[in-house]
Amino acid sequence: MSEPRSTNSTNRTLARHPRPLGGDPIKRMDAPILSLSDRVLNNSGGKSHLGAKRKPAWLRAKLPGGPGYTQLRAILSQHKLHTVCEEAGCPNMGECWARGVATIMILGDTCTRSCGFCNVKTGKPMPADGHEPARVAESLALMGLKHVVITSVDRDDMRDGGAAIWAETIRRSRAACPGMSIEVLIPDFQGDWDALRVVMDARPEILNHNLETVRRMYPAVRPQAKFDRSIELLRICKDAGLVTKTGIMVGIGEKDSEVVALMREVRDRAETDILTIGQYLQPTPNHLPIHRWVTPEQFAEFREIGMGMGFKVVESGPMVRSSYHADEQADALTDIQRETHARMGALIAGAKKSAE
Repeated sequence: MSEPRSTNSTNRTLARHPRPLGGDPIKRMDAPILSLSDRVLNNSGGKSHLGAKRKPAWLRAKLPGGPGYTQLRAILSQHKLHTVCEEAGCPNMGECWARGVATIMILGDTCTRSCGFCNVKTGKPMPADGHEPARVAESLALMGLKHVVITSVDRDDMRDGGAAIWAETIRRSRAACPGMSIEVLIPDFQGDWDALRVVMDARPEILNHNLETVRRMYPAVRPQAKFDRSIELLRICKDAGLVTKTGIMVGIGEKDSEVVALMREVRDRAETDILTIGQYLQPTPNHLPIHRWVTPEQFAEFREIGMGMGFKVVESGPMVRSSYHADEQADALTDIQRETHARMGALIAGAKKSAE
């Protein structure tokens, strides 16, 4: 008799994550008043088992399929490219791939960090591939995109965190696709600002670095990152004249007031241009649990507050992910999405003009 589907899923997850998910937040936190350690990152059963919350009606994702999806998968497979869409289990993959849009992930498929929310496998990566930038550029030319998002795993094992590969990928992609705008979603390079400048000097149209969550949640959500270091990265990139962007998840344990405080700090300290806010979805039972489902009305309120603070674009909704694409068909968007689309397009056009 074959193993149950849930058992197979658990075995695959454990194989992908040889280290404890979410690091060891207990080592970085004060002694708790009330211990919840048996309810977080431990869904093995028993009286204190934390069951999955039923998804509300407003959360719907399209299943993968169609000629666009098939064509894109073939191109990615042919050029041996990784996508964060697949590795992180993005719920929008079917819809995006069907219209020929994907977020390319460079520097391999194994991350040196172990964030409590992320489904990208963690461990010791293979050596970086110096031919990867050329393969990425060639595949992007075949896709014929107007806008692309490129991201990477964290490569804390490399002296420059992979910055040289990052810069070469941007330059080659621009040469192969002169009409395409490039958005990069970068790691923090462990605070190595010389490495960061190597990436900035390649002048992507949009530079994104996600905060992911509020300051208080960092020990459990991003145990190997620092909130202030990420804010500083965004400030440096803005001071260099780049269009900057960051994104967070909600529903993982934060309070609405903490989200608003984060938004204010991002604007006051880093003057970031673009903010994305989306619902956290637990990838597997071994990841941090969902604390709440944030309503569409609350997402709308976050957007209104953010726009009032001075963000040029705020994309806020249950299915929003950081890889927002400016190539969406305007006639398929709501009024708010049309406004966001127009603002994003203006930012990209301005960045291109400044680079010329």
